[in-house]
Formats: sequence, C-alpha cells, structure tokens
Amino acid sequence: MFLRLMDVKLGELGTWLGGRDFTPNGLISAIRKGHDRYYNKYINVKKGGIGGIAMLLVGYVAISYIWEYDHIKHDRWRKYH
Repeated sequence: MFLRLMDVKLGELGTWLGGRDFTPNGLISAIRKGHDRYYNKYINVKKGGIGGIAMLLVGYVAISYIWEYDHIKHDRWRKYH
C-alpha cells in the first residue's frame, strides 16, 4: 500500500515507517521519486516561470546560512579583528 507522508494520520505513522524500504537502493529510489515529483511540478511545466528555481535557490541559501551560523555568530561577537 503506497501512501504519501502527507496522507498518513499520526496514529498510523509507526506502521507507515515500518513499511518503508530503508535499504540503500530504497533510499536512492525515494530520493529519485522526490526529485522527479519536484521537477515535474515546478520545473518541467508548459508555462514555466522562475518560481520553482527561486524556491530551490531560497532553500539553498537558508540551509547554507544554518550551516554557517556558528561561524557568523562568532564573527559578530568579536569586538576587534
């Protein structure tokens, strides 16, 4: 039975997670399906715009900021360079 995560109720979450394939091939397959779904929904459209690419870029910037936050915080607290 194939249910997407958004269709799973909270009480069924354990059963849903137990039915997932956590082998390396299963994880690669899940990532590929997610990429294909994103690509077909936001990038590969007839009247394409900048929306899908902008969303990807904003996500990249946010993740990069989160990864570098400790370094940025220490630089901000420094009084003298």
